[in-house]
Amino acid sequence: MEPLPRLPSMRLDGRRALVTGAGRGIGRAIAAGLAEAGAHVTLAARSRDEIEAAAAAIRERGGSAEPLVLDVADVEGVRAALAVRPADHILVNNAGTNRPKPFVEVTPEDYDAVLDLNLRAAFFTAQAVARRMIEEGVKGSIIHMSSQMGHVGGPRRSLYCASKWGLEGLSKSMALDLAPHGIRVNTIAPTFIETPMTKPFFEDKAFLDSVLAKIKLGRIGAVEDLMGAVVFLASDASALMTGSAMVIDGGWTAD
Repeated sequence: MEPLPRLPSMRLDGRRALVTGAGRGIGRAIAAGLAEAGAHVTLAARSRDEIEAAAAAIRERGGSAEPLVLDVADVEGVRAALAVRPADHILVNNAGTNRPKPFVEVTPEDYDAVLDLNLRAAFFTAQAVARRMIEEGVKGSIIHMSSQMGHVGGPRRSLYCASKWGLEGLSKSMALDLAPHGIRVNTIAPTFIETPMTKPFFEDKAFLDSVLAKIKLGRIGAVEDLMGAVVFLASDASALMTGSAMVIDGGWTAD
């Protein structure tokens, strides 16, 4: 009889992971999840105190983590920082921002702030990581933190939608270019997630009700809802996935 197949491992022991925007909220949770799965995690952000505290908390729980003070908007600075480090096996491009406004009120400054961080910085951070992976012959996984707004439209979200739709297209094209090197590229597209930054918005009952009306499972997302998805995409369990989007939206885009 043919032997039974074995479930591919979701362990990440011996692998290095870089998470941007890792000082708080979703990025901090993702870093913790990758470390729990066995990866050595580098938490990157501009906020030294936050990433040092998060890295220390991961180590206290038995994980392996280090902070890296990094401004991902500084393309040359990112290249220089990565040039002196071993290649990473995993990148989670998580740093991002939003400036919700009606379309007719968006300024060039708003445009530059959102598109430069959400798309330009993500592009060149991924490029720098991929170059190091190719130089060292490392096969691995690049994960872009996208959004359900990269699959639909939303009021007051013209800039955010533009950046996340761009990130989805970038991911597919990157997947084609990097597949010959054994580097997979995927996105995670969450709905509204409660974090210390977003929690005040949900205190507006009208806004909360409008969001819950679209999330068919009837609740705001939690950071834990994304941790397993990131570990899955980083691990051998998703070895045949590239150029795809994992939409974690409670049914928002199904309607």
